[in-house]
Amino acid sequence: MAMGNITQESIIEDLRYLQLLSHSFPTIADASTEIINLEAILNLPKGTEHFLTDLHGEYEAFQHVLKNASGAVKRKVNEIFGHTLRESEKKEICTLIYYPEEKLRLIKENEKDLEDWYQITLNQLVRVCQNVSSKYTRSKVRKALPKDFSYIIQELLHESSIDPNKQAYINVIISTIISTKRADDFIIAMCNLIQRLTIDSLHIVGDIYDRGPGAHIIMDTLCDYHNFDIQWGNHDILWMGAASGNDACIANVLRMSMRYANLATLEDGYGINLLPLATFAMEVYKNDPCDIFAPKASQDGRYNEKTLRLIAQMHKAITIIQLKLEAQIIDRRPDFRMDNRKLLHLIDFDRHVFVYEGKDYELRDTLFPTIDPANPYQLTEEEQDLMDKIHASFMNSEKLKKHMRCLFTYGSMYLVCNSNLLYHASVPLNEDGSFKHVRIGEKEYWGERLLRKTDQLIRTAYFGEEGTEEKQFAMDYMWYLWCGPDAPSFDKDKMATFERYFVADKELQKETKGYYYALRNDAETCDNILREFGIDPTAHAHIINGHVPVKTLKGEKPVKAGGKMLVIDGGFSKAYQPETGIAGYTLVYHSHGLQLVQHEPFQSRQKAIEEGLDIKSTTFLVEFNSQRMMVKDTDKGRELRTQIEDMKKLLQAYRTGLIKERV
Repeated sequence: MAMGNITQESIIEDLRYLQLLSHSFPTIADASTEIINLEAILNLPKGTEHFLTDLHGEYEAFQHVLKNASGAVKRKVNEIFGHTLRESEKKEICTLIYYPEEKLRLIKENEKDLEDWYQITLNQLVRVCQNVSSKYTRSKVRKALPKDFSYIIQELLHESSIDPNKQAYINVIISTIISTKRADDFIIAMCNLIQRLTIDSLHIVGDIYDRGPGAHIIMDTLCDYHNFDIQWGNHDILWMGAASGNDACIANVLRMSMRYANLATLEDGYGINLLPLATFAMEVYKNDPCDIFAPKASQDGRYNEKTLRLIAQMHKAITIIQLKLEAQIIDRRPDFRMDNRKLLHLIDFDRHVFVYEGKDYELRDTLFPTIDPANPYQLTEEEQDLMDKIHASFMNSEKLKKHMRCLFTYGSMYLVCNSNLLYHASVPLNEDGSFKHVRIGEKEYWGERLLRKTDQLIRTAYFGEEGTEEKQFAMDYMWYLWCGPDAPSFDKDKMATFERYFVADKELQKETKGYYYALRNDAETCDNILREFGIDPTAHAHIINGHVPVKTLKGEKPVKAGGKMLVIDGGFSKAYQPETGIAGYTLVYHSHGLQLVQHEPFQSRQKAIEEGLDIKSTTFLVEFNSQRMMVKDTDKGRELRTQIEDMKKLLQAYRTGLIKERV
């Protein structure tokens, strides 16, 4: 086995590390076997990466896209069975793979010859499983296997029923699974294994929370997922700020939940007690119609008129509290330069108008029972008591703590992976395309340094030592990251919350995006950003964003800057679908290339199970590799090469006597 350019000096330099390594590989045989294993892995096809963004609580659509791997499962079934099965039969296999428990119940109600169905279906599932497991080592597949059926599945995967010597053996295994009444459990295990092996790694490019009804269900799914990462979006950061104890973030979270009548995440998901807010709102706003605070999204009959009116009252109550709490941060942090977001004092309470830059604007709502014109940003005693109770509820939610730990462990502001740069929103730029310098405390940060600094502040806000100025600043900055003009997670001149609710004039409601959003259409700008993050822009590199929905109805395209920039927020959130015309984009990066998948709205889990209604998806080829991409061409490949180099040094150290074998 060639040792390349390994010198005695380099081995001596690394001797302490190699001695530690020798505990795991105590003999020449062990070290040699590991080198052979790692070299073999380098020459397997790269695993499939799956990119999703802006899920916004739409858990049914998310779970379905996860189960069907953005159409990858259907493509596999088509490749394997081609014209040997009818389209309806292939659809049945796919639905079974996506929802095995539910589909089995339906089949058992209708199937006349169940034993025959089991025999055919088990053989079909074995073929699909053989296909999706073929790009992994046996060891990796073994680790993914369900404990109860590990041995049987290994036998079925690695023996061919075409071999006449093995055909009877395979048939007997399948017959015995059926005769011992384990067929249902075995089918469920196989379907879950196929789902798991179809996708090697999952990237969530931000915004799990807000708008839709089940962010907590998405987080439950992710916390149990085999391999994933998250690039935090502004809505995730808002929830992380709330979980850190920032009351302005808590108020924003509540306001967003009321705006979309999304009480399930708060109450059912995290056990947040909304009774104090409901009681306060019913008392203070009992004679207020609160028309402009009626929930935004369609409720599909979820709530009756009385409940919707209560939600509108709660919505108004928390909005006023939020505006007061935000003003307190603005006063406390003059370096945020957000005085222009303090607007309550510009209301002329006698004339019922909003006076801005010397001009009167009509107000859409003029009932402000909790605002003292002499001190408009002061919380009333009742408001303060309410916030104390809600604060305690957020701080004591065990489920919220669990999900936040998951967000912090697997999340970050950005990720570089296989020449792709992932971040949710933006890297603030100047008009000429140079990186905008943003002052945080005493220093300025820009480009990659800015995203690293904000990442550090987010962690300090949650994990920092209680009572320190460092933690207090970081907690305040969490709110700034939600709506601050220079925040990479926001990057607009303002968040016009007050104007959208209270001012009739649409001109004042306008929010101007930072220069990044126009300049990201330019290939040279994208190249500069890639270089800033240490990526060679010539190496099939891409920037992958979410945050701003791609309005397909208006002719917008997700592929920008000649393919350098991919914006894959296409409207998972039902609230955006009338604007986008679709229900989201996802991205699949496998060994043959990069595919963008455009999805139509997902009807329901029930229809998917009962009628086999998959999400209708259109796949676009963004980039095709003329040669199949192997593990050696990836970041993982670089890591494995380093490990191989270390193992070769250990082997040389054994052979030269610098380290003794542990036999």
